[in-house]
Amino acid sequence: MSDSPDRSAGSADLLDSAGSLVLRTTDNHVSWLTLNRPDALNAITPDLREHLIQALLDASADPDVRAVVLTGRGRGFCAGADLRGGPAGGERIPGDVARTIRRGAQRLVAAVLDCEKPVIAAVNGTAAGLGAHLALACDLVLAADSAAFVEVFVRRGLVPDGGGAYLLPRLVGPQRAKELMFFGDALTATDAERLGLVNRVVPADALEKTAHEWAGRLATGPTRALALTKQLVNASLGSDRATAFAAEAAAQEINMTTADAREGVASFVERRTPRYRGR
Repeated sequence: MSDSPDRSAGSADLLDSAGSLVLRTTDNHVSWLTLNRPDALNAITPDLREHLIQALLDASADPDVRAVVLTGRGRGFCAGADLRGGPAGGERIPGDVARTIRRGAQRLVAAVLDCEKPVIAAVNGTAAGLGAHLALACDLVLAADSAAFVEVFVRRGLVPDGGGAYLLPRLVGPQRAKELMFFGDALTATDAERLGLVNRVVPADALEKTAHEWAGRLATGPTRALALTKQLVNASLGSDRATAFAAEAAAQEINMTTADAREGVASFVERRTPRYRGR
């Protein structure tokens, strides 16, 4: 992606300066969230994490936003958690690490999974550790052919966090997940697509255009139906059949109260293209 994306046309809101940790634009009902620590390959600090969580919450609550694109500025998508600011040693109080993970990496990944709008990851470079999990938590993953995914934790003597042991087996199965996590080898974008971690690989100079096209299609869709569909799919692998079927019926009941559902049915009867408004 460009180091200084310009999506001002049609932009409804926009952040302050280039010093912002997460650049935010809204263009044609699509919220673009760009991680903005290019010199650190967009490694996640506590401040960046909180900015991104808030941006995802805002996207959920804003009726003008109907899709989200998450990407990185510069040559990396996200190098994971920035460990340079952490303590090198010293005494730890029991539970400190677990609390840090729950309040930090897990909250961030949950914010993506729980966002009420579809989220596309446009992976423009290396996605490592928590950065890989941030991408894989998105609903759709586009990757530049120069991108790479790395389960870097084992290289640092660490256990995967940020939901990695939850996400990866659901995407590629337990054996493949363990291979990726045990060895920590870099996975090319093409191999990630072959394994099912990536929806589509495109040339680097076509990534932003493709993300625009995909997000634009989502932004003209039935927003509440997409949100309910996302909830059903995310919950399905942890549900038994009876629970999943009950959730499906309840979601359909809720969705049929929306204007978009009425428009979808009316457009079918009238043999015309539906005009969804996200309501």
